[in-house]
Amino acid sequence: MTTSLRTGTVDSPRRWHRRLSAGAGLAVLATSFLLGGAKLADSAMAAPAATTQWLGYHGGANGAGAAVGISSVNTTSAKWTSPVLDGQVYAEPLVYAHEVVVATENNSVYALSSGTGAVLWHKHLAPAVPSRELPCGNISPLVGISGTPVIDPVRHEVFALAFEVAGGVPVHYVWGLNVNNGALMLRRALSTPTPDQLPYLNRSGLALSHGSIIYTFGGNYGDCETYHGVVGALKETGAKVGSFVVDSASGQSQGAVWMGGAAPAIDAAGNVWVTSGNGSVTSSGRPYDHSDGVLELTSTMHLKSFFAPSNWAQDNASDADLSAEPAVLSNGLVVATGKSGHIYLLRASHLGGVGGQISTIDSNCGDVLDGGFSLHGRILFLPCMSGTEAVRVTSSPAAVKVIWHASVGSGPPVMAAQLVWTIGSDGVLYGLNPDNGKVVQRAPLGSLANHFSTPSVGAGLLLAPISQRVVAFSAT
Repeated sequence: MTTSLRTGTVDSPRRWHRRLSAGAGLAVLATSFLLGGAKLADSAMAAPAATTQWLGYHGGANGAGAAVGISSVNTTSAKWTSPVLDGQVYAEPLVYAHEVVVATENNSVYALSSGTGAVLWHKHLAPAVPSRELPCGNISPLVGISGTPVIDPVRHEVFALAFEVAGGVPVHYVWGLNVNNGALMLRRALSTPTPDQLPYLNRSGLALSHGSIIYTFGGNYGDCETYHGVVGALKETGAKVGSFVVDSASGQSQGAVWMGGAAPAIDAAGNVWVTSGNGSVTSSGRPYDHSDGVLELTSTMHLKSFFAPSNWAQDNASDADLSAEPAVLSNGLVVATGKSGHIYLLRASHLGGVGGQISTIDSNCGDVLDGGFSLHGRILFLPCMSGTEAVRVTSSPAAVKVIWHASVGSGPPVMAAQLVWTIGSDGVLYGLNPDNGKVVQRAPLGSLANHFSTPSVGAGLLLAPISQRVVAFSAT
């Protein structure tokens, strides 16, 4: 498929990168420990402006999941609850200027008023794929936009990846909409390594690097039929850049890049960091297939380095793969974890290949650790289904240590108003003390659409997605 449409102005990649870096604000400056932020903290920019926008998964760019300049969140009652949207909400709500932007599984993108929650504009992109047509999966009744979109504030454009029925055939399309009014700016079909796109699912959020939209593919729940994990790049103009395929050798399959809905991490040089899921190779006597690993790619999709556990083949056999977004820290360390319950500490400059970790510790999470993280100083808050977990990372000596495990919360956490916010599988929003994991605030939300619901912050709001609505709380 090569269909593409592009209208509107285009910045050069260098100009785009410079202007986005200067204007995004967000959690990039909020967490000086992440992705080079320590250099900013040592400069005159040590006191960033308060978080007002949330442009991608966990804030965009590095995915730090931390808001700054927020003193309190009022969870006594919601400021507003959106109207019922036309499909389930799997994506994280985004914030741009006075708008809350949210996508649904019915392939719709909404802009809601940050003041009232009223619909400002609504764009239905295309018919979503009925779940009954899929060979397996657990998203129902429609599979449309599952991954969190991303906003380029310079272009005033929101990008979303939709699974749609086009000409009677299920196809994955990248759409670009004017974030101010929903006008169409881009529609580009994506190819997959095998022609049948039904086994492919985009669950990860989108990211931006050097003027390219970074996307991923994995499989549906159950890993049915033949698919290959993919990390791809598409220019914001609609031009194809390239892709990296996991488990790409003859007879291989799987190796999903999904990360519990988290977006690829983009480092200060624009390199792309992801984890890959279980692949089809289950014998340690066979060559490594780039599954169950941490992959560092250039923005043009060339593999720079990788890490995999020594028992990667056994992890593949038992579905105990890496499934959380890698945390790429400014002190040159990387933290990776997943379904095995192990937490790996790595060096960003030399991931070391198979068995190349600095150290390994066990989490207290059991076997479900999926999604994005949040960062506060040297503490990482991890998305653990049995309750949020906090680990401390030190550089001298290089070490990682579990410091607490909460009894509540399960969704990927974010940091705001000196609390860790997580949405539990019980449909409750929790604000946890970052020092010990104790519950400080709580607010019942209602039924959730998925296991990996995560809050966002911006425009004086803390936002929580539920099944077909967005709930907003005042964030001072």
